[in-house]
Amino acid sequence: MTSALGVNSGVRPIGKTPRCMLISTGGTIASKVDPKTGLAIPTVSGEELFSQVGAKLAGIDVTIEEFSRVPSPHISIEDWIGLANRVNTLLLEEDVCGVVISHGTGTLEETAWFLELTVNSFKPVVLVGAQRNQSEHDSDGPRNLVDGIKVCMSEQAREQGVLVVLNQRIHAARDVSKQHTFNVETFQSGEWGSLGRITPDSVIFRRQIRQRTYIPISSQSLPEVDIVPMYVGASANSIRASLQSGVRGLVIQGVGSGHVNPQFYEAIKAAISQGVRVVIATRVPQGGTRACYGFEGSSARLEQAGAVLAGELSAWKARIMLMLLLQESHATETIGVYFNKQI
Repeated sequence: MTSALGVNSGVRPIGKTPRCMLISTGGTIASKVDPKTGLAIPTVSGEELFSQVGAKLAGIDVTIEEFSRVPSPHISIEDWIGLANRVNTLLLEEDVCGVVISHGTGTLEETAWFLELTVNSFKPVVLVGAQRNQSEHDSDGPRNLVDGIKVCMSEQAREQGVLVVLNQRIHAARDVSKQHTFNVETFQSGEWGSLGRITPDSVIFRRQIRQRTYIPISSQSLPEVDIVPMYVGASANSIRASLQSGVRGLVIQGVGSGHVNPQFYEAIKAAISQGVRVVIATRVPQGGTRACYGFEGSSARLEQAGAVLAGELSAWKARIMLMLLLQESHATETIGVYFNKQI
């Protein structure tokens, strides 16, 4: 079935004309340069953002909501909860075929993963952004927004979870990360690669998401979890400071396949003895954690001490999952089951 976009998207008839929701949050895609300072700030509304591309989407019913107008480093956990609740509500509406969210690229992968874990729908949720603000003559925002709406309308995007669309690529929230501060090819999915791409007249998926994890939001705030990086010569002071502040969980960004030095090892064991849940990630972009060495502070020894390995999740994505799991009194073994699914 061909949609009004001319895309072979196969959109299912669902009672009414399919409607795409566009939620704007700010970021570079909504930024212009302030002539007084010469610096870009998010000043463009959702309505203005869509007005630039509406003519290219003739026949598509798009409803626009402005959630916020902030740079992505200012997005808070409370914002995540509000956004997830709003998306879940919208996707229950029969004529809404999916949601597109415009977002700053700095924390876009974190928001995408949070929504992946907390949105319970087969309908697509697509995050788009831009690397070049609207004052630049070759801003990539308008193209990315059009592409995101195309993907939202695509039948192939259903049951694929939360997607990230930039530079004509379609990425899964679980795999994607920002790899360059300025290049438009910034978002990449490591060894697994993108899910597909967008051409001028089609949306193409080359692989599918085979595993999904849903963790419902049960409160208006989430337990505090810190990320502590390991590096040569690192002391355990950061771990002790986190414990003193009352954190419920720690994500340790280890080296190699999840290793730390002896000081970290002892501090991690102390944290576990106090009931703090500890997850071990790695700073290495690909390969994930693996229990394969027996030295003091190795991933295997940490696992034996009661820590959970993060699998292929980055430290920041592991933190999001741990925060959501700590809403309930999950045992370490149960937390491990969730993380084992990410291998």
